[in-house]
Amino acid sequence: MSITVTNLTKIYGTQTAVNNISFSIAKGEIVGFLGPNGAGKSTTMKMITGYLEQDGGQALVCGETVTVNGLSTKKKTGYLPEANPLYYDMYVREYLSFMAGIHHVKDSKKRVEEVIVTVGLKPEANKKIAQLSKGYKQRVGIAAALIHNPEVLILDEPTSGLDPNQIIEIREVIKQLGKSKTILFSSHILQEVEALCERVIIINRGNIVADSNLQELQQKSLAQQQVTVEFKESINTVVLASLGTVTALSDNSFSITAPDADVLKKQILQLAIDNNLNIVSLQSSGHSLEAVFRQLTSTVQ
Repeated sequence: MSITVTNLTKIYGTQTAVNNISFSIAKGEIVGFLGPNGAGKSTTMKMITGYLEQDGGQALVCGETVTVNGLSTKKKTGYLPEANPLYYDMYVREYLSFMAGIHHVKDSKKRVEEVIVTVGLKPEANKKIAQLSKGYKQRVGIAAALIHNPEVLILDEPTSGLDPNQIIEIREVIKQLGKSKTILFSSHILQEVEALCERVIIINRGNIVADSNLQELQQKSLAQQQVTVEFKESINTVVLASLGTVTALSDNSFSITAPDADVLKKQILQLAIDNNLNIVSLQSSGHSLEAVFRQLTSTVQ
């Protein structure tokens, strides 16, 4: 296994940020690591990379224990933190050469040019980092994580704050890297995870609430399906209470969760007829990752 986490725990005062979690990632996998803000994603990633000491359990990278063989595991790991740390006064090649020197990369000049091409930095390679757009700054961060040719990549929110075009570009970079690297990356953009991953791990309040093949996870969500309905009239939530779990989105728009979306939609139509209500829109969310994510992270206490 490229990454093995066993009973990993991190406690800050009275708060358990990561609660005795375990998972493993095989060589060549691209795994999405999901969770709400404060769920424990970044803390877990920092412990795997050795930047934060755990309070219990252990993390292994390529079979070596991070806390015992820290230097060796860092050589095998490339890490892009959520807050991409760059030296803005340095030029792109200058910065990457500096990072190559830290890692004692042989023939560093050649390696710098290789990673510039790999992450699509060539058009901006002669600029200072401060002059780059956020998308290109993210590319520099990924290039720095790649400079020593690690076996494992840990990417914490690699597309955070990017525009749609930049997100697609960085997504393609990650997809290409996944052909030769093991990648664990976190993201709040669920469509991105669906496009890149076959497997997702979802963490909520420090606990792993799902670790599954994406398709299997979506199939498990069949137990609860979501329908969104908007009426022309304002109505009380009580009118819909018999249909399932109701969340008011506005005075006339509601999200309803029930076991069968098709049956639920028929019930809503009949309720509208019985109560002389006009439906503006009626949509089911299907079994998207978003529906699964909302279900798992909103019900765990």
